[in-house]
Amino acid sequence: MENIKDIRDWLQEKKGEQTLLLKDIGTLTSEVKIAGKLQRQHEKALEIVKLVGLETQKQLQFHISNITSLAMESVLDNPYKLDVSFVERRDKTECDLTFTRDGMEEKLNPLNATGGGVVDIASFALRIASWSLENPRSNNVMLLDEPMRFLSKDNQEKASLMLKELSKKLNLQFIIITHEENLTIHADKIFTTSIKNGVTKVN
Repeated sequence: MENIKDIRDWLQEKKGEQTLLLKDIGTLTSEVKIAGKLQRQHEKALEIVKLVGLETQKQLQFHISNITSLAMESVLDNPYKLDVSFVERRDKTECDLTFTRDGMEEKLNPLNATGGGVVDIASFALRIASWSLENPRSNNVMLLDEPMRFLSKDNQEKASLMLKELSKKLNLQFIIITHEENLTIHADKIFTTSIKNGVTKVN
């Protein structure tokens, strides 16, 4: 009789363990379903983020390329166009800037393959493009130290007009420090400085 009782007690114990295991299986199954649902939601969210990122890149490409190319067209006789492309390198998105021109098959590195005047205009236009993307925008005053100094004299006069037009359209004040008189042709005000006995005077 004791053996039968022991067997019954053992069976009852195993039934209790079975009940707990079934309960655990039910809980885990429910958690797996929830985890699967969350994973699908995360995957959809990542796709949306990726699509938004690609659309943002397209808009940036157009904005930066357009402003820079227009600036070069307004100053240079045979202008380059700026090509902006976003590429994945080492698990990071990087931005490549290259120059193209009608009839050119290969793209040029702006710093290695073009004259300083072209780089002057491009770097200035990139600064304007960056400023225009700020939200909210910073103060509408931009200080330019010796800008466009590598441009020819004729092109410096065109650059002066471009600065004037940009100032009006963007409500942006340019304060320019320059030795180039042609860059001041369309300036609203001109101040000259001189040094006498170690003292700088503004005229």
